[in-house]
Amino acid sequence: MHVSADQPDTVRTSIPARLDRLPWGSFHWLVVVALGVTWILDGIEVTLAGAIAGALKESPVLRFSDADVGLASTAYLVGAVLGALLFGWLTDRLGRKKLFFITLALYLVATAATAFSWNLASFCLFRFLTGAGIGGEYAAINSTIQELIPARYRGRTDLAINGSFWIGAAIGAAGSIVLIDPANFAPDIGWRLAFFIGAALGLVILVMRAWLPESPRWLMIHKRADEAELVIESIEQRFSPRDLASADAIPLASIRLRSRSHTPLGEVMDSLFNAHRSRALVGLALMSSQAFFYNAIFFTYALVLTNFYAVPSASVGWYILPFALGNVLGPLVLGPLFDSIGRRQMISFTYALSGVLLLGCGVLFRLDLVDATQLTIGWSVTFFFASAAASSAYLTVSEIFPVEVRALAIAIFYAIGTGLGGALAPWLFGVLIATGSRASVFGGYVFGASLMLIAAAIAARWGVAAERKPLESIARPLSMLD
Repeated sequence: MHVSADQPDTVRTSIPARLDRLPWGSFHWLVVVALGVTWILDGIEVTLAGAIAGALKESPVLRFSDADVGLASTAYLVGAVLGALLFGWLTDRLGRKKLFFITLALYLVATAATAFSWNLASFCLFRFLTGAGIGGEYAAINSTIQELIPARYRGRTDLAINGSFWIGAAIGAAGSIVLIDPANFAPDIGWRLAFFIGAALGLVILVMRAWLPESPRWLMIHKRADEAELVIESIEQRFSPRDLASADAIPLASIRLRSRSHTPLGEVMDSLFNAHRSRALVGLALMSSQAFFYNAIFFTYALVLTNFYAVPSASVGWYILPFALGNVLGPLVLGPLFDSIGRRQMISFTYALSGVLLLGCGVLFRLDLVDATQLTIGWSVTFFFASAAASSAYLTVSEIFPVEVRALAIAIFYAIGTGLGGALAPWLFGVLIATGSRASVFGGYVFGASLMLIAAAIAARWGVAAERKPLESIARPLSMLD
């Protein structure tokens, strides 16, 4: 690290190259575990929220309708949109690590408060605040993944961490089988325990987050070059001399930066929607389509099972377990291909196939040719590919924009995508399901499949070949001088 004497804010550094040349080691496993645990917890909480739809309708205190269940899911997603924008902006200004604790604290407190909801308004408020915390987590976590993981492992790691949500979903589904069973708990107690236990488990993450350093890429740009050097040295010390000897054989490239306290919002917007206009289109298409696809189907799947197949609400968890399994395996099996075959090819393939499979399952549902078990198997196969596709949307928007705007870019495209494609989907499908018409629900499936196919075409045409490339070569930092 070299600081110019005549221009004290100018720094020449090789930190990005030093991070990218490292072999995979215990530090990277720490990043995966410390960040992936959050998605596991989120998966538990969101799955429980979906699985308890029947319990909320049967609760003697709440007595929700199908539309109320959809409204509560929409409140969660609206909170996630607004939280992503606020905390994404703060993540780029205040740092990745600091926002880890703020967003996690909000998430845990709001989730625990949900357990004490007394009516529709209070339930929706607490779900809104829970969503705000999770929205902020998306920006901070995905920024950190990109900036700490070596370029050649970045794709598979990002997909695996985002896909770990579904490990939590499986745990949540299994938990719902016990908690929602009226033989174990009263109708108004089981769903409250589900939220409270999830919040209590989340306290473990606060300890794990302390093990992660601030992103040295963020530090070197924000006038904290000495701290960045200490962080990269501490990371390198975790590797054996033999591993570092192999890394030392790789030539180091350096870059020259003009550090600053923050990036003006006008410059952020110009970078996102002017300098990188085609990339913005790709990010918007990927995020919007997968948000509608997932939120429309997953948030209301319990309602489909109970309304069309007469599945008892206490048994919904058994159907979500294989659904979650397909979602977990997809990113793990397909993730390495995003680094080897390439981003553009794999993103367009997984999006297109997900759309086709959704149409196929929709036709079978519309014609009443499958029972609940067979439909669940169909969804499990569909979401094997859709889970990899959805995770690749977060991978894309977090690696194709400059480091100074990375967290806010994730937040903006998450917010736009979720707002346009996701927030209304649970409410819309709640209304469609309430009609009792398979044709109406099928119309929603057709719309979701169409969005995925359009996104596949956009990714094939304008997608960025970011596989195995340093972040600084994919998107030049705004503060870069050379």
